[in-house]
Amino acid sequence: MATKTAVRRLDLGYFVRPAPETGGPQPRVEPVLGYLVRRDEGLILFDTGIGAVDPGTEAHYRPRRRPLEAALASAGATLTDVDLVVNCHLHFDHCGGNALLPDRPILVQATELATARRGGHTVDALVDFPGATYQEFTGEAEVWPGVWIIPTPGHTEGHQSLVVRQSDGTVLLAGQAHDFASEFGSDQLARTAALDGLEPPLPRYRPWLDRLGDFDPRRVLFAHDCSVWEPSDR
Repeated sequence: MATKTAVRRLDLGYFVRPAPETGGPQPRVEPVLGYLVRRDEGLILFDTGIGAVDPGTEAHYRPRRRPLEAALASAGATLTDVDLVVNCHLHFDHCGGNALLPDRPILVQATELATARRGGHTVDALVDFPGATYQEFTGEAEVWPGVWIIPTPGHTEGHQSLVVRQSDGTVLLAGQAHDFASEFGSDQLARTAALDGLEPPLPRYRPWLDRLGDFDPRRVLFAHDCSVWEPSDR
C-alpha cells in the first residue's frame, strides 16, 4: 500500500501578512505551499495556490503567485495528471487554482463549502466556477487505501488535513491547522504532558490531535511554513 507513495512539496508563491495580523511590530512574508501525493491510484493535489482577488485584498496582502502549471511541472506532473483535489479550506490562497481543474473531484468538508457559499468567507468565483465538482464529507474518510481526510477545525470550522501512509511512516499534510511547525510542536508537547499525567495547570491543545496521534505521524507539513515537524525520536 505505502511502498509506492511519494509526497512532493509545491512552491505556489508567497504573500505579505501585515503587522496587525502577525501579533508583532513587523509584517511577515509567508510561503504558499501545496503538495502532490503520487500513488498507484493516481495523483492527489493538496491545495492549489493563490487565486485572483479584489484590488483591496491584493493591496493588503501583496501576493506573488507562482502558476500552478509551473509548480506541477517542477514535480514532473501536469494539470491533466491530477486525479483528485483536496483543499484544507477554501480561502483564496488555498483554492486559487481549482478552476484550472474542472470536473476533477474537489474533496472538502461540507461545513467548509456551506460557509464559503454563504459569502464573506472567500472569493465566490473561486468556489463555484464552470465544472466545479465537489465531493463533500462530514467528518473523516479514507479516500484511498492509506489516505485519510481528518477534520482539523480551528482556522476555519471546516478545515481538514490529509494523512498519507508511506513506507517510512505517516506524513500529515496539516494545511493551516497550525500556522507554524513550532506551534504544532508546542501542542504536541502539551498533549504528551497531559498523557503523562502531569498535574494542571497545562496548556490546552487542539482536541483533534488525539485522533492524529493514532496515525503516529513521522512528518508534518504545513501550508505557510517551510519547516517540517518530526517527533524527537527521529
